[in-house]
Amino acid sequence: MSDAFDFDLFVIGGGSGGVRAARVAAGEHGARVGLAEDDRYGGTCVIRGCVPKKLMVFASEYAGMPAEAAAYGWDMQVGAFDWTAFRGKMNAELDRLEGVYRKMLAGSGVETFDLRATIKDAHTVALSDGTTKTAKHILIATGGHPVRPDMPNAELGIVSDDIFHLETLPKSILIIGGGYIACEFACILNGLGVEVTQYYRGAQILRGFDDEARGLVSESMCQSGVDLHLGTNILEMEKSGDRIKVKSTNGSELTFEMVMFATGRDPSSANMGLEDVGVSLGRKGQVEVNEYSQTGVPSIYAIGDVTDRVNLTPVAIREGMAFVQTVFAGNPTPVDHDLIASAVFTQPEMGTVGLSEEEAREQEEIEIYATSFKPMQTSFAGKPDRVLMKLVVSKASRVVLGCHIVAPNAGELIQMVGIAVKAGLTKEQFDATCAVHPTMSEELVTMRNPVRTA
Repeated sequence: MSDAFDFDLFVIGGGSGGVRAARVAAGEHGARVGLAEDDRYGGTCVIRGCVPKKLMVFASEYAGMPAEAAAYGWDMQVGAFDWTAFRGKMNAELDRLEGVYRKMLAGSGVETFDLRATIKDAHTVALSDGTTKTAKHILIATGGHPVRPDMPNAELGIVSDDIFHLETLPKSILIIGGGYIACEFACILNGLGVEVTQYYRGAQILRGFDDEARGLVSESMCQSGVDLHLGTNILEMEKSGDRIKVKSTNGSELTFEMVMFATGRDPSSANMGLEDVGVSLGRKGQVEVNEYSQTGVPSIYAIGDVTDRVNLTPVAIREGMAFVQTVFAGNPTPVDHDLIASAVFTQPEMGTVGLSEEEAREQEEIEIYATSFKPMQTSFAGKPDRVLMKLVVSKASRVVLGCHIVAPNAGELIQMVGIAVKAGLTKEQFDATCAVHPTMSEELVTMRNPVRTA
């Protein structure tokens, strides 16, 4: 690499994608790497997303265990949930993980700057302390952030970033939105004893997911106590004593202790000087890149949520690895965004990979193999919980085009099914696999006859 620059690579953003790219470029390819982060290392996932959210999911699931245990002969009593104790332990775990990220960067030889960075030109980064650094390549990995709607008094509502820092849990909350963040936090807070109301303007939650799967999640949420109102949006909100008064499109005027907006996330690209140097931004502010994560300025690349392609942590990490292969290993590697398995941590969870039934039938003739049933563990306890196992199969090639699971631990299940779907296995290859009995997932290899064709 040329000594004409301070660094071979300068990364802006210390989240999962940026950190992976920085430490692999430095540790495995000997690049001189600098990285700037003006907040906490670990990014959305570690600090204000996946990790603390999943810990809250775990916490919320204990509430129903004593009643279920009683059906199995155990005499267990449930006490009150101690948010303060849980939050303290959760924050300690986040501190530990941030320390791990910092240690990994230092161990790889990456020079870090706890400062905000902006782009001065194609090879120069300006830091908020007034200094500048030059680099042969610049990688934008600044992620995204939750947004409030453009309406009066929107500042009265919190967003997902705020939920982890609450001093106390509210007694009641209105969650506005129907995406996975809205639904996950509705389930979490409901499980922690908060009275949860959810408004979504659409006809069904979890738009973009398989209709049958999201219908079961919606039904299960209502059964568990979430007061879900579809086709409903907020019109006005104002302070009313120590509560928030909300007027909605369904004609109701209700008050809540807290309101949470989960109405979308935007890429964090503003005021970075990107457009001034010729980097194109999309309508939401997403950095426009090609299949190699390269912007219109050849020396500047971008990965992760700031590009608004597939906004998932493992995807950002893979994009970072593909970038390093392309730029530092001499092996041009396009990013593969096809057939990415994902999970929605509602209760029950949804795991999904490949095409939904609705997407697939627009492309070709398909067969649908599906079953919905009460799982043994909760059925024995007299609970109404149902699970769904569903395969979307090409009628012509017999390839499994999609799999959708709504069940406890669906995220764990879909990871394994994702391998099979990514490999392009056929329905007959699924059928040739012997079932593991008794399990919920055995249904994935025992469904012999389609429930419908489309």
